[in-house]
Amino acid sequence: MATFKRTNEHYVAGSLTLPQEFYTSEQVFAREAEQIFKRYWTCAGHESRIHEPGEYFLLDLFGESLIVVRDKHGQVRAFYNVCRHRGTRICEEGQGRFGGSIQCSYHAWTYGLDGKLIGAPFMKDVPGFDWEEYPLRAAPVHVWEGFIFVHLGLGKPAPFEELYAPLLGRFAPWNLSSLKSQTRITYDVKSNWKYIFQNFNECYHCPTIHPLLSKVTDYTSGNNDLIEGPFLGGYMDILDESVTVTGRACSLPLGDLGGDSKRGYYYSILSNLLLNIHPDYVMFHLVTPHAPGRSTVVSEWLFHPGAFGAPGFRPQDAVDFWHETNMQDWHVCELGQLGVSSQAYVPGWYTPRESLLAAFDRHYLTVMNP
Repeated sequence: MATFKRTNEHYVAGSLTLPQEFYTSEQVFAREAEQIFKRYWTCAGHESRIHEPGEYFLLDLFGESLIVVRDKHGQVRAFYNVCRHRGTRICEEGQGRFGGSIQCSYHAWTYGLDGKLIGAPFMKDVPGFDWEEYPLRAAPVHVWEGFIFVHLGLGKPAPFEELYAPLLGRFAPWNLSSLKSQTRITYDVKSNWKYIFQNFNECYHCPTIHPLLSKVTDYTSGNNDLIEGPFLGGYMDILDESVTVTGRACSLPLGDLGGDSKRGYYYSILSNLLLNIHPDYVMFHLVTPHAPGRSTVVSEWLFHPGAFGAPGFRPQDAVDFWHETNMQDWHVCELGQLGVSSQAYVPGWYTPRESLLAAFDRHYLTVMNP
C-alpha cells in the first residue's frame, strides 16, 4: 500500500461547511446531475450480481433507466431501457434473466444480448429500413475490480483509466473481482447525498454515534492516502479480529494481506460509491440522489467465494454489525438535513478530524463551478 499521511496534516485552517443552498436547492441539484453524475462514471454494482449470460438488473438514476446485462460471451453491457421502435420502456422488473434475447412487450421488437435488433414484425420488407441502425442505445461500461461502472453522459466520456488513475491497482491484494455477493439492503434516507458522503468520510462522530464500531476499531488511528480530489479515504486499525458483532472473523480472508489484516479501509469514490474493505469481507454503498433532501442507499456485502457453505462462515455477523451502524448513520444524516434546512443555519467550522470533508467540498465546488 501507499505511504499514509495523518488526517490533520492536510487540514486547511478555517475551512467552513457548504452554504445552505447546496443541500436544499432544486437548481443546485439539477446542476449536480450534469456536472457530477454525468461527468464521472457511476457504479451500478458488483459483477457477481450478473454471473450468468442473460442475467440483468436495472440502474435508475436522474430519470434514466439502464439495463445492465451479461451477454452470451460473458461481457457486461449497459443499454438504455428504451425500445428503438416508439420509445417504450422495455424492462419493468428490477432484475432477472433474459432467455437469450431482450423483447419489448408492446410490439415485440427484439434485441440480442449484444443490443442488436434481431426481430421487428412487418419491418423486413420496408424500403429504406436498415436493421443495423436500430440497436438498443448503449451506455459506456467499464469493469474495475469487479465493480461495474457506466457513464450517463452523452458523447464520449473521459477514459476510466485516466479519470480514475489513483485507484488502479490499489486494491489488488483483496481480490475484489472474485468476491461473491451475499446480502443486499436498500435504505431510503431523507438526506442530501452529500451529507451521506461527508458523514462517511469522518469518524469524528464515531464515539457518540457508533458505540459498537468504537469497540472494534480505533478511530484515532485513522490515516488517509487519498486526501484531495474525487476519491478520498484511508484506514483505521481493527482492535479485534474483524469488524463484526462478535469481533471475530466471519469468513475466509480475502487474500494474503500481511499488515493489512488488522485494518479496515474506507473510500468514497465519485460519483456514488462508498467502499468498506475488511480482511474477511467487503461492504459497499451505492448512493442514489432523488431530490435535494432524499436519497437511496443500497448496501451490499461481498465474501470470498470459497467461504459459502464452509465451516465458520457467519456472514450475518458482518451484516448485523453494519446494518446497526448504517441506521445510526442515516439517522444522523437526516438530522443534519433538517438542521441545514433551517433559517438559523450558517456554515460552521470543520475540525482537523474532518479534513476529508473540507477536501470533498473543495473538489465539489471546483467541479460545480468550472
